[in-house]
Amino acid sequence: MTVEEQAPQAELDAGTDAVATPAPEEPVLVDVHTLPGGAHAAVEAVLMVADAPIGADRIAAALNLTQDETDDILHELADEYAGHLGSRPRGFELRRTVDGWRIYSSTAHADPVGRFVLDGQSAKLSQAALETLAVIAYRQPVSRGQMSAVRGVSVDGVVRTLLTRGLIAEIGQDPSSGAVLFGTTGYFLERMDFSSLDELPPLAPHLPDLDTIDGLDGLDS
Repeated sequence: MTVEEQAPQAELDAGTDAVATPAPEEPVLVDVHTLPGGAHAAVEAVLMVADAPIGADRIAAALNLTQDETDDILHELADEYAGHLGSRPRGFELRRTVDGWRIYSSTAHADPVGRFVLDGQSAKLSQAALETLAVIAYRQPVSRGQMSAVRGVSVDGVVRTLLTRGLIAEIGQDPSSGAVLFGTTGYFLERMDFSSLDELPPLAPHLPDLDTIDGLDGLDS
């Protein structure tokens, strides 16, 4: 076969391959309104598998709902679980946090739930950890050196504990000293049942002004 004869054959083969390979099909979106329980049940199903607070926009996108409809459903579910719509209060509640919506065990049942979860084991933070967490919460962003200056002792151990518990995180570096700066996390707000740091009790005036200890970041080294 000559070169001239091969070219049309190659084009024919290429065309055959193009026809033989179908384009991937778009996934079929199920109308959640047609499922048992409708859109409300679909939102509940998503909330039940979420291992962290999830924004209403993500729920809306996953279920092909509008933002307004999703917001209305979330508020209706929260009221229903709380017993505000005539039904009995549930043992769980739907809360809106700074990071989104999530189902939690009811605050009213914290004592029996706590006994079940802890099963006799203490999960409380030490006094040193609580004091350090308070310094971080009120004075963030703050370095280890500044925490140590406020408390008068090394904080390396308790900072590791707070990092492990997910209550604080590294949020940057001091531009002048290069020291790592720490702040509280969304999980801290969840555990405190706050929606923002503005809900912290007004205790900041009782803590030393960190402007007076800026030169102590060398303790981080």
